[in-house]
Amino acid sequence: MQIIFFSNPDFFGSEKRPAFSSMPRFTNMLVDGMRDKAHEVSVWTPKSTFFDLPFPSKLKKWMGYIDQYVMFPMQVKRRLKKVSQETIFVFTDQAQGPWMPLVQNRNHVMHCHDFLSQWSAMGEIKGQEVGFTGKIYQKFIRDGFKKGKHFITSSYKTDADLKKLLPEAKINSYMIYNGLEEFYKPLDKVKVRASLSLSLGINLSNGYLLHVGGNHWYKNRNGVIEIYNAWRSMTKKRIPLLLVGPPPDDFIDKVQKESSYRSDIHFLVGQSDEIVSQIYAGASLFLFPSFAEGFGWPSAEAMACGCPVITSNEAPMTEVVSDAGFLIPLRDTENPRQWANDAAIVVEDVLNTPNQEELILKSIENAKRFNKKKAMDDFEQVYDRIVRLN
Repeated sequence: MQIIFFSNPDFFGSEKRPAFSSMPRFTNMLVDGMRDKAHEVSVWTPKSTFFDLPFPSKLKKWMGYIDQYVMFPMQVKRRLKKVSQETIFVFTDQAQGPWMPLVQNRNHVMHCHDFLSQWSAMGEIKGQEVGFTGKIYQKFIRDGFKKGKHFITSSYKTDADLKKLLPEAKINSYMIYNGLEEFYKPLDKVKVRASLSLSLGINLSNGYLLHVGGNHWYKNRNGVIEIYNAWRSMTKKRIPLLLVGPPPDDFIDKVQKESSYRSDIHFLVGQSDEIVSQIYAGASLFLFPSFAEGFGWPSAEAMACGCPVITSNEAPMTEVVSDAGFLIPLRDTENPRQWANDAAIVVEDVLNTPNQEELILKSIENAKRFNKKKAMDDFEQVYDRIVRLN
């Protein structure tokens, strides 16, 4: 097959960790996977032209929009004249909706990860109001992907959301779980903790609690610290909390500094995937009390590394951990202290279970569902089916 992937621009800047910059990682996985299968692959992405001009920083975003939605479509229209009708165009992110009209009458498919921004803009998420321009922007995206015919979703939750957003559209949707890289695997915990203790300068010999994610509201990073505070107040154990991701924003920084256990709360920034896989493998348990996700890479990554997971009792988090994880309610904004105390009891129970080896093996077995090779095979089959249908 001839496959052209649409990729998000990189000139707005992106983090290095997939947990809070999953789109570049996902795009690279697709591109490399299809090239390994001997398909003819190209990647089309907007270039920074207006964005690079010496405008004030507050105008940079708007200059980037000109590159994405004015200049890039003009370039695509010119390039389409030289592209075979058998080519399939693959959108790697639903946020690329405004480009859909360019190829809506050609072979195409759009990968959809989550619709949180759409629901926020439509007033469906309490406490996450979006301004006027944000609502217009999300409608611009939605009006674009409404013209699509074929979609691949990353979870049953995302698939249901897609159909809720497009209730009257005649579409084909395929649910395919994301695949994990092979370096997410179990390692000797004692050796990993000793190595990380030296490299990070933190004593991890007795284990640690872990969270991986960014500062977005739905990641509930402050809730992770609240659970840790509650747990430390009820236990004699003194093991640290590691939060892997970007530097904390002002709010998260304040939550950490106000903690009685702040000296044991560590933010790890700029870690490579390989190092993060070691951090997963050495952790005592993984805390992931998200409000919402499209799929939830970190829970799957943690389980593949043999780390027990505590996560929210909501889809798609429940899809990812299945019966191998431990579930807690969503954070109660009216009584966060009681919520944290209840979650802390679950933390203590998991840490004290005599069946630690059984928990680890169950986590590893569950994560086998997210096999990269299977995901690539399934994506390829969908791409091929769309081409053959036309």
